[in-house]
Amino acid sequence: MTAQSRSISAELLELILTSLNDDKAEDIVQIDLRGRSSMGDFMVICSGRSTRQVAAISEKLVDRIKQKFGFTAKIEGKETGDWVLIDTGDVVVHVFRPEVRDFYQLEKMWMPAGTDANQA
Repeated sequence: MTAQSRSISAELLELILTSLNDDKAEDIVQIDLRGRSSMGDFMVICSGRSTRQVAAISEKLVDRIKQKFGFTAKIEGKETGDWVLIDTGDVVVHVFRPEVRDFYQLEKMWMPAGTDANQA
């Protein structure tokens, strides 16, 4: 990975975390995937309180990414609002309703062994 791609990845992550905080996403967890997966550098998992909030958080995030970086992130699941996947290439974002997040437990699958999801 080049220094430039690390910088873009870090900038994307910063924008994503700021956007999620601004839109009142809950239980935001970031997972460093560098050296562990070729799918991206980071995964971010968060919750919205309702299908409407999950969809709104996702829409605003995709808009902010397009405004700052000039590309459209891939988005899946916005229509139902239970689980939205946003793929920027470097950072993969999952926005869940809490019940759906509890069911899939992605943090357990991707967090390094012995890491508490609340401290990631």
